[in-house]
Amino acid sequence: MIRALPAALLACCAALAHAQAPLLELVATIPMPDVKGRIDHFAADPKSRRLFVAALGNDSVEVVDVEKNRHDTLRGFDEPQGIGHAAQAGRVFVANGQGARVVVLDAASLKVLDTIKGLDDADNVRLDPAAHSVLVGYGKGALAILDETTGAITGRIALPGHPESFQLESRGSRVFVNVPWAHKIVVADRVKKVAVAEWGLPLAAGNYAMALDESGRRLFVAARLPATLLVYDIDSGDNVAKLPVGGDVDDMFFDAERRRIYLVCGEGRIDVVRQEAPDRYTLEGSVKTAPRARTGIFVPELQALYVAAPADSGAPARILAYRVR
Repeated sequence: MIRALPAALLACCAALAHAQAPLLELVATIPMPDVKGRIDHFAADPKSRRLFVAALGNDSVEVVDVEKNRHDTLRGFDEPQGIGHAAQAGRVFVANGQGARVVVLDAASLKVLDTIKGLDDADNVRLDPAAHSVLVGYGKGALAILDETTGAITGRIALPGHPESFQLESRGSRVFVNVPWAHKIVVADRVKKVAVAEWGLPLAAGNYAMALDESGRRLFVAARLPATLLVYDIDSGDNVAKLPVGGDVDDMFFDAERRRIYLVCGEGRIDVVRQEAPDRYTLEGSVKTAPRARTGIFVPELQALYVAAPADSGAPARILAYRVR
């Protein structure tokens, strides 16, 4: 019995250390000292270990090397809001909030290849690799569908208000769109290019961020008023769960491997919600970030979550890199 005691103690200590291990470990801080103002959405190129960051208030795109912890600034944009990296085409699409345009860059050289005009208040960008398309939310209510190689607008989907975050099925033709001004989630068909359903928000408003668990048939929507995570069955459209979360969420991500949802809260924290079952969720923990840090990107290939912290109280703008556990 005495000989067995050290092994038992070791096992106990290991279990305790595992239980106390942070859900997200801050492994790097990448300063961006010349970046001023609000920072909006990201895109990632895992193969080259780069992030493309829409520095809206700085009228720039920051290209961040997460391996070397450094960044380069690209100028010539007008309030960039959303970015999409089309890996197959080797293109980066930058949606500008001003100037009614989407700028297309060569992903390797970062030179401007094209400018797609007529897309007022261009905002979130999503990729449809199977269709070789890029979708851009814009204007007072529409999604534009672009050819990822030529940049040509091949279709539009009308919406009842300006779209915020939206998510695409990979094994179907639907796109789920947050339309906060209409207090709705709009479901549209990307092939038919029409809305096919509208889902309401139960005693909530301000639906900006969204994530999708396609295999589990669940859609996650973060409302701001009150700050709530809403869960929908994507087959029935029913709201099946809700959970209080941190305020001012602008980006959220589903980690399929760990069955977790990461909510980037502008009040200065990341909430980590565990999916216990398709209709049951618990707040597993929260990780402190920085004031007004409300956008980021989860890159499964790098097992990392990156969050943008704008310049504040003497601290420079920076990217906070977290390893997920």
